[in-house]
Amino acid sequence: MMNKEKYLARFNASAIQEYYLQDLTELQSLHMQNIPFENLDVMRHVPIYLNLEKIYEKIVNQRRGGYCYELNGLFHWLLSQLGYQAKLISATVQRPNGTWAKADTHAAILVEFDTLYLVDAGFGDSTVSPIPLGGERHTDHSGTYRIEKVDDVYYDLIRENEENEKVLYRFSTDEKQLVDFHEGCVFNQVSKDSSFTHNDLVTRATQNGRITLSDHQLTRSENGQKTKIELSPADKRNVLKREFGIDPDSLK
Repeated sequence: MMNKEKYLARFNASAIQEYYLQDLTELQSLHMQNIPFENLDVMRHVPIYLNLEKIYEKIVNQRRGGYCYELNGLFHWLLSQLGYQAKLISATVQRPNGTWAKADTHAAILVEFDTLYLVDAGFGDSTVSPIPLGGERHTDHSGTYRIEKVDDVYYDLIRENEENEKVLYRFSTDEKQLVDFHEGCVFNQVSKDSSFTHNDLVTRATQNGRITLSDHQLTRSENGQKTKIELSPADKRNVLKREFGIDPDSLK
């Protein structure tokens, strides 16, 4: 049984009575601080199904994280349950080298207020707040962002860092259902061209930055300053438990 109050408690949020932008901002920030983006099931060949009950069981009851389909799929369900005008959308990610990943294989959310806002709790190192589609810049501890209209159909999410601009992904406002991401979900679990089939990746936002486990390296970013340390297998197990709340003995 999916329970929105139990889900809210999972990421230290409380039930809200009014549905304003500031409430949505708090929900997204808390979600990203307490529920990690992670590919541990992918790396261990544990199948991921686009079934909300299974995703709820993993994230809420087993206190795990997930990747975009899981995190944004379940968060979209919660926002709809709370009364927000929310819909799932698809996006195409631009890799760090400038090439495009497989088309429409990222799941994100749009929420409507006076204008549309992009909400994404499942992209890893990105904005922790809703971004308006009107072009206004938004800055948080992860960077400065804006959404730029490309043409009559597509928009780009752009991050600005020290006068450099980087397109994170391109999306349209067409509504999607979770089942529409089946092909992308399979691709990202099994393809060598997927970003998620090579090393363990676990990351979550913090109040002042982000903490990321990549294979056996831990990166901590606070107020723009990064520190990296190499981990032994025992250290890695401790980090999974201490920093991400994941019991390593529960992993298959």
